[in-house]
Amino acid sequence: MLPLLIAVQFLTSLPIRLPVMPTAQQQGRSLLHYPSVGLLLGALLWLAALLLGGTPPVLQAALVLTLWVALSGALHLDGLADSADAWLGGFGDRERTLAIMKDPRSGPVAVVVLVLLLLLKFVALLVLLQAQQLVALLLAPLLGRTALLALFLSTAYVRPNGLGHALATNLPRERARGVLAVVVMGCLPLGVDGLLALGCAAVTFLLARRAIRRRLGGTTGDTAGALLELVECAVLLGLALQV
Repeated sequence: MLPLLIAVQFLTSLPIRLPVMPTAQQQGRSLLHYPSVGLLLGALLWLAALLLGGTPPVLQAALVLTLWVALSGALHLDGLADSADAWLGGFGDRERTLAIMKDPRSGPVAVVVLVLLLLLKFVALLVLLQAQQLVALLLAPLLGRTALLALFLSTAYVRPNGLGHALATNLPRERARGVLAVVVMGCLPLGVDGLLALGCAAVTFLLARRAIRRRLGGTTGDTAGALLELVECAVLLGLALQV
């Protein structure tokens, strides 16, 4: 139960208090529950969309997206912003890229990337909500957080003193592969929507992971957050384009 609470506390802004200080092993096991947290967020977004069903579509999409950002605490948007600044300002150099990621300030590149990503999410949500394709509200958060589990399972963490290092080191790998298989199998009964979402998530994951490994040799917390946002956006766009 504690690993699940750790995952909910870390990935959301929900008021969760841990009864005890978690061990490194419990932190590692919390990664196994990241897809479950994605489903929880998706269920809350689905419920919100249903409750807002009578509002104008533009307002409905804006409110759902605002709730989405609020529930995640903008944690992963921050990672995307830092990664965007570092990728341009790092000029291909690993150490310079890592140094820029640690700078709390955001440059113009970060602002532009965040605006574009939120714009794409908003328009995709507008299309999907108008078409009553609410399953996207479950698939995007689920696959975004499943991508984090896959990333930590398959990619080295480059900051030895970071929180992500403890997560990756103590991740039960066999159980993680089982969780990934369950997520994939769970999407298949959804038919075309499930297959399309899986395809968009997989392609985005592979391209982003290749870029991260080429530049840094592994991942950081910021690049993990960026990956989650990119996967969510790709899933929404893929499903919106086939409406």
